[in-house]
Amino acid sequence: MKSSLIILSFFALGLLLGIVRIFPEHWLESSVTFYVLCLLMFSVGLSIGHDKDSVRKFRSLSPRLLWLPVMTVVGTFFGVIAASVLIKHRPLSELMAVSAGFGYYSLSSVLITQYKGVELGTIALLANIIREVLTLLLAPWMVRYFGKLAPISAGGATTMDTTFPVIVKNSGKEFSVLSIYHGFITDLSVPFLVTFFCSI
Repeated sequence: MKSSLIILSFFALGLLLGIVRIFPEHWLESSVTFYVLCLLMFSVGLSIGHDKDSVRKFRSLSPRLLWLPVMTVVGTFFGVIAASVLIKHRPLSELMAVSAGFGYYSLSSVLITQYKGVELGTIALLANIIREVLTLLLAPWMVRYFGKLAPISAGGATTMDTTFPVIVKNSGKEFSVLSIYHGFITDLSVPFLVTFFCSI
């Protein structure tokens, strides 16, 4: 929750500085976002490669539960298709790209900004922060009405970091490995799926 507020604060600061035009316009048209994206991808690979216990923990999972990240992806996309009936001013591919962030707002918003511009990148940032915040706030309610897997699926790529403590608290410690696995797989899918939908 704290990290989401920090990200939103930086976004608000950038917005304010953009309005008062402190920075020269040619800075914004440079390839800065590309280099930031490269740094983000490097840090994602580094964090995954550094966690040597991940592979050992994943082996202990039930084969049936291994499909949960796939079902999260499919469920998210079906939700977007249903919502596209109401959001007619945006192409379906753009809506899919935003949803393919799965809560990973720092990476997906940079990618989408790079491919589709600042407006859609901002929408991706806010949509994915909202997904994370709703998971943090509504996890007890999700467990009560939809079962212990619900907050894991809702958390998307955040289930191995920011929403992990809330999931363990509400779903139980027995779901900790599944939560890490789910976050790991959806996390990996973000750059591929976002790039794919942005290129359509």
